[in-house]
Amino acid sequence: MSNSDLSGKTVLVTGASRGIGAAAARAFADAGARVALVARSREAIAELAGEIGREALAIPCDVSRYWEVDQAVRATVETFGSFDVIVNNAGVIEPMGALGTTDPEEWSKAVDINLKGAMHGMRAALGPMLQQGSGTIITVSSGAAHNPLEGWSAYCASKAAAHMLTQVTDREYRGKGLRVLGLSPGTVATQMQKDIKASGVGPVSQLDWSDHIPPEWAARALVWMCGPEADAHLGRDVSLRDEEIRRAVGVA
Repeated sequence: MSNSDLSGKTVLVTGASRGIGAAAARAFADAGARVALVARSREAIAELAGEIGREALAIPCDVSRYWEVDQAVRATVETFGSFDVIVNNAGVIEPMGALGTTDPEEWSKAVDINLKGAMHGMRAALGPMLQQGSGTIITVSSGAAHNPLEGWSAYCASKAAAHMLTQVTDREYRGKGLRVLGLSPGTVATQMQKDIKASGVGPVSQLDWSDHIPPEWAARALVWMCGPEADAHLGRDVSLRDEEIRRAVGVA
């Protein structure tokens, strides 16, 4: 486990109801942080907040709506008194399939969550972070941000755009005390991978379950990325496929 001590820090995680988001919420809490859990699934985040205890806050929120994300950030600051880390983790893989067969409305929804959701998190976090002169903004990226994958036009395009957003935001705000970076975890054993497997679309659907890393590895990486050891990666995606990174994180 990373040695990062986040005692007294406040972390907001989007898409916190399951998968990487839920694992990250637990990992940040274990590292001493107060955690705001954001997702559309009200019951799931309430249950997780109950499991974590008094230092967790469940906030039902649709990241595709900026005002909801802004309210979630405000509620977090009001409850915990600071705002130190945001993890833009909420994401969807659908629609999958060749572009010519894809519903344009569903394609747009993927952009609303994967790209605009990340922008909404960044934009809402900037106020309190700039006010205190520090903060870490992490967006969960993907190998799909850098490699075209057949049948994944919405996911690849939205993740590539989110990666560029990370680079631009780093360039604009690193000099003001903010740390902005992405995590490319590789394939992770979550519900999303089950959906991909069931679709039969693209090369990732052909992988065995044993090929995927556990979500706890991604969670440990996110905690590690909040410390100074990750400063060399600001403005970039940290790849959990990299053995050197895995050793640093403690999951090699």
